[in-house]
Amino acid sequence: MTQHILTIDDEPEIRKVLREFLTSAGFRVSGAGTVEEALNVIRRDPPQLIITDLQLEETDGFNVIDQIKALVPKTPVILLTGVLFDPAVINDRMGRKIAAYLGKIESLERIAQEVRTHIGA
Repeated sequence: MTQHILTIDDEPEIRKVLREFLTSAGFRVSGAGTVEEALNVIRRDPPQLIITDLQLEETDGFNVIDQIKALVPKTPVILLTGVLFDPAVINDRMGRKIAAYLGKIESLERIAQEVRTHIGA
């Protein structure tokens, strides 16, 4: 069975690029533009990995990650953001809630490498 990845970003173009790239790498990809959409996907079809933006229109990624972890505590979450913070700040705030912290400026191959690392593909 193909591994399922959920991408959460309020920018449709980011979701599209991630979906196309990760699908071509052999993953099944769902996308969500809002927290509610993301939670519905998680409840209906739990992913093996989640990639979420830090800054969402309706809330921040920290809140989203807390809600995700309440539903699927063992699912790895990659925080992908255009606003780069000091990794120590992210580590302090998120602790063990995230598997990786990447900037949107990272190459798609680097993102895919993190995905493979955290879901064993």
